[in-house]
Amino acid sequence: MRVKRGVPARAKHKKILNAAKGMQHYRTRSYRLAKQGVIKSLRYSYRDRRNRKRDLRSLWITRINNASRDLGLSYSQLMANLKKANINIDRKMLAELAVNQPKAFEAIINTVKETK
Repeated sequence: MRVKRGVPARAKHKKILNAAKGMQHYRTRSYRLAKQGVIKSLRYSYRDRRNRKRDLRSLWITRINNASRDLGLSYSQLMANLKKANINIDRKMLAELAVNQPKAFEAIINTVKETK
């Protein structure tokens, strides 16, 4: 007796077409184009999960630089003097302080200026 593959094939196609739901044109209706689109989108999502870390780090650096320049210190001077003063605080937290708690950030800047 031969094995009929209709049910697994339908399930496979349905899974891909559901994953391609937000796409445009024939990618939502054609299995072949939907499969190509889904593969490409998964590739993009893998790549961009890594790129997001790079983008956020540059955003933090920009925020720290802007806030520290207002207080009379460039970003590079700030980071060098933080290291000299043995203050171990990462860029994410510094950027958070610069945006949400400017008084605390100013206190860190003043501490760093004293250790010059």
